[in-house]
Amino acid sequence: MDNNRAIIHTLAVGMPKELHYGEGRSMITGINKQQVASVYLAKSGFDGDDVADKKHHGGPDRAVCLYPLEHYAQWQQELGKTLPTAAFGENLTVTNMIEANVCIGDIYKIGDVVIQITQGRVPCSTIDKYTEANTLLKRLIETGYTGFLARVLEEGTIYADSPIELIAKDPAHISILYCNEIYFENKDADAMQRILAVDALADEWKQKLEKRIQVLQSRAVK
Repeated sequence: MDNNRAIIHTLAVGMPKELHYGEGRSMITGINKQQVASVYLAKSGFDGDDVADKKHHGGPDRAVCLYPLEHYAQWQQELGKTLPTAAFGENLTVTNMIEANVCIGDIYKIGDVVIQITQGRVPCSTIDKYTEANTLLKRLIETGYTGFLARVLEEGTIYADSPIELIAKDPAHISILYCNEIYFENKDADAMQRILAVDALADEWKQKLEKRIQVLQSRAVK
């Protein structure tokens, strides 16, 4: 067995449902996902899977959410408790695909399916509410351990034991970890330009980075 080979740890899907948190508060969210043995993945996303907040989640560029299993040990140690399965609302909890090694534009074959990495996951406060941990969102942003999203190039069924194979590494080698650092610090226009130059980048990130570059350049002129 290749110890460096990416593998699926958990395959999970879920429809939006009510989440109760805090003192008598609730919201509708798709973060609570259940483990499945197999599921069909279309370009629009997984069967039996959806998001509640369509503005900030979902869509063809964000059809698949992946999160590295390696980070769970750190978060559970910091929080002093066990996290639920697919705690970050990810469809695929994976091993040997950490943010430092996965790049925008990388193409993976998972069983019959082919996906392309499009952006880092931008975490939201729902993660804190779901895990009952008010520091987790802040720590995800600080570390860049956000997980990442992908579009579907070839549809098909994914099984919990489907192999993951890297079939094309993007030549720019712009890692998710690097993107996260630049995205959340929001200061380096040149670095944003390098990220923008990767054609596979999600459209939403392209629009946001273009706007940020304009703001930074206008400030520099003044």
